[in-house]
Amino acid sequence: MQRLTFVGLGVAMILATGCGRLSQHPVALQALDEVRTNTRVAEALGGTVQCGAVRGTANETDGIAHLEFDASGSRGRGIVVVEGKKTRDQWGVTMLELRPAGAERMSLTADLEEHTGVDTPKFDPGAAPSTPPAQVAPPADVEIALPPGPPGQ
Repeated sequence: MQRLTFVGLGVAMILATGCGRLSQHPVALQALDEVRTNTRVAEALGGTVQCGAVRGTANETDGIAHLEFDASGSRGRGIVVVEGKKTRDQWGVTMLELRPAGAERMSLTADLEEHTGVDTPKFDPGAAPSTPPAQVAPPADVEIALPPGPPGQ
C-alpha cells in the first residue's frame, strides 16, 4: 500500500510541475501581465483581476502555443485565450482575447501590442504607393549548363 501511495504522490507532483511550467511560458507571462493591468479588462470584470492556472499546449519544436486561463473580478469572470508563435527562438503573442461569461469576446491583442511594440507593419489602404524599385536589366552573359541525358541519370 505504501508503494501505491508513493506512486500517486509522484504523479501528482508531475502534474503540478507541468502546470507550473506553462505559467512561466513567455506567452503566458505576457498575457497574464496584460490581463492584470488592462483597464478594459478591469472595467469588464470589476476591480482587481485575479488569474487562475494556465492550461493548454506550447510546442517548442513547432513554435506554436495555445494557452488559456480563468480571470475573475468583483463583477464577473471569463476565460482568457492566448496564442503565440516562436520566431527565431523568440516567443510572441499572435492573439489575446478575453471571453467574459455572458458577454461578447474582447480582443486584447492591440492593447498588448501598444505596450510591447510589434514588428509587423500595419496595412494602410489609404497610404500613397511607395516608389517602385529601380528597374535593373537582367545580366546578358548568364549561361546555364545542364548535364547530358534525361534527369535522374
